[in-house]
Amino acid sequence: MNQSFYGLLLFIFLVIPPVADFMESVMAIHMHMQMPMLVIAGMLMASFFKKRFPHFFEKWNSNGVPGITLFVIIMVYWMLPRSMDEALTTQTVEVFKFISLPFLAGIPLRDSWRKLSSAGKNVVIISFTLMFIGLGWLYVWSPVQLCNNYLVIEQVTLGWAFLLTAIAMVVYLAYNFFIDPSAYE
Repeated sequence: MNQSFYGLLLFIFLVIPPVADFMESVMAIHMHMQMPMLVIAGMLMASFFKKRFPHFFEKWNSNGVPGITLFVIIMVYWMLPRSMDEALTTQTVEVFKFISLPFLAGIPLRDSWRKLSSAGKNVVIISFTLMFIGLGWLYVWSPVQLCNNYLVIEQVTLGWAFLLTAIAMVVYLAYNFFIDPSAYE
């Protein structure tokens, strides 16, 4: 079995109502597990779509910039507190989540990442690092409840998860800057 099949299985598993309800019941799991797993499902399914539509990917995303731009737009949208809230209360927004994250974020990410230069990859990682620091600060130190469907303590927990993820990304960037990965090949 190939990775496209595993991506489809992961996608189907995540869409099953009891699994989706469980993952959406805790804010940090919703943001830091369900959403990334949907993107990973799309990344795994990307090879199927690239084989089916090779000219589309060559013409539309030849240098990786359009695909990574679409990925960033979709990810930024889903990091907004309002988007997370609406995914829980509005069925069409939840359907959009299950379509946009694998198919409009995961597939373009998989197609674009190899095409980007090292500088382009670092720009994306640095941008997400800064965004995670900003979101972590927002969720932890906001004086108001940002999401109506989650408790304030869950909001603070999600904020700390963003800050810890940002720290991990800074460590990764520092490692890449100070240690030449090609020396170990």
